[in-house]
Amino acid sequence: MSRLLEPAGGWQRSAKPRIQPASKQDSLLTRAALLGIEKVGGLNAANLWLLLMNNTRLLPHFVNYAMKLMPGGELPRVDTELVILRIGWKLRCRYEWGQHVDIGVRAGVTDAQIHAVAAFGEGVDGAEEAALTPIQALMLRAVDEFLLEACVSDETTQALSEELKPALLTELLLLIGWYQGLAGVLNTSGIELDEALEKVVAEHTAI
Repeated sequence: MSRLLEPAGGWQRSAKPRIQPASKQDSLLTRAALLGIEKVGGLNAANLWLLLMNNTRLLPHFVNYAMKLMPGGELPRVDTELVILRIGWKLRCRYEWGQHVDIGVRAGVTDAQIHAVAAFGEGVDGAEEAALTPIQALMLRAVDEFLLEACVSDETTQALSEELKPALLTELLLLIGWYQGLAGVLNTSGIELDEALEKVVAEHTAI
């Protein structure tokens, strides 16, 4: 059986969920919201949405802001997904990684790019150079620096500013910060990746 890509140290895991998701049967509103998100939004991530439905006061605002970044952001869709995948990988968040393997593939991310995200900075067979554009590599470097120091270096910021107007550079930083925070929520909650997403991950990240 093929192994799947996995970060050094493995994925963050807990023996059981630390925060129980809402039940699909809790209310008609819960069932209707889940149907809308999955069928209309095309997102196969019931476990995530049921977790967030624990706080229905914040959920609409979460969804509205998240959609402004993805898929409604102004950065190229593939670039956005590569950034999110790198965050999930670096923070060992299997849910974020798995969900965005699915979303990313549907947005045009290739298997070679998924593997390049995992290999980035490791010098593995030139994977990054073959699969990533220079601006994509810069964005992944910004992710690594942001997550390490809560600050992107002068050099990387300058290089990005030569390619991105201020509005897009600001969007990139907000994107990184948002998905960094979400990865922490997902890792802490201990929710499992949905079965449908497991199949997509197995198809696109085997090594």
